[in-house]
Amino acid sequence: MNGRLLHEEPLAKYTSWRVGGPAERLYIPANRQDLCEFIKTLPASEPLFWIGLGSNLLIRDGGIRGTVINTKGKLKEMRLVGDLLVYVEAGVPCAHVARFCGEHGLIGAEFLAGIPGTMGGALKMNAGAFGGETWSIVESVELINAQGQVKQRQPEQFTVSYRSVKGQECEWFIAAILKLQSGDVVASQQKIKSLLEHRSKTQPTNQPSCGSVFKNPPGDFAARLIELCGLKGKAIGGAAVSEKHANFIINTGKASAADIEELIYYVQHQVEQQQGISLQTEVCMVGEAL
Repeated sequence: MNGRLLHEEPLAKYTSWRVGGPAERLYIPANRQDLCEFIKTLPASEPLFWIGLGSNLLIRDGGIRGTVINTKGKLKEMRLVGDLLVYVEAGVPCAHVARFCGEHGLIGAEFLAGIPGTMGGALKMNAGAFGGETWSIVESVELINAQGQVKQRQPEQFTVSYRSVKGQECEWFIAAILKLQSGDVVASQQKIKSLLEHRSKTQPTNQPSCGSVFKNPPGDFAARLIELCGLKGKAIGGAAVSEKHANFIINTGKASAADIEELIYYVQHQVEQQQGISLQTEVCMVGEAL
């Protein structure tokens, strides 16, 4: 195997919140084949967890037992594979996918420019932005199982809903084929530019966060409800509700994962008490507390 295997590796530098305890083992594969070979060496009972850009993720301060696989910058192949079809590996940042499609005269993926993660994470949670959702453009996917075997599957083999994708247990996304439409390159690039400008104006993109913390409840917006409760700027330790966008919690510099998690629960409690609505988390919270 040609990848890097690290032991008790601190995960804070691998997450967009810049918090998180160590991974018992962290593997950074050299490429797809190397990843397959590595997984084949693991015991069947070995817990596996995957990280791309580490957005939409809160790793608790006690870290993660088992093996963490980091695909960032490794599963990075992206190419045209047919009429209106684009093959994308799991480690490619969503923003790069949006740009690639626009440069090749393909439209429909512009919304991916607003997702601060990789294609693997977007597939796992049906990530969305600016009214678009990942699985609306998925033609097929490739997954790897606990035996290191690659499987191809179709969208109808999954139960896909708002920020949720359910499929086979112990299979993980490593690539997808996206089906797009032909369109105007200049118009597509202009749309991406305007979406990014809007994101910059409305979201705290220059501060450590995970992206949106809570799912929008039906017919409403989590940010609106949190703001109605007067929670913008509310802080616990080094974690604070963003003054710019209430559905973002930022690390002001010295937050712990425990600070962030406590603030998440506090916001949920206040919104339920004041507005009668139970906010569900969009962020994935994993690992052990200290």
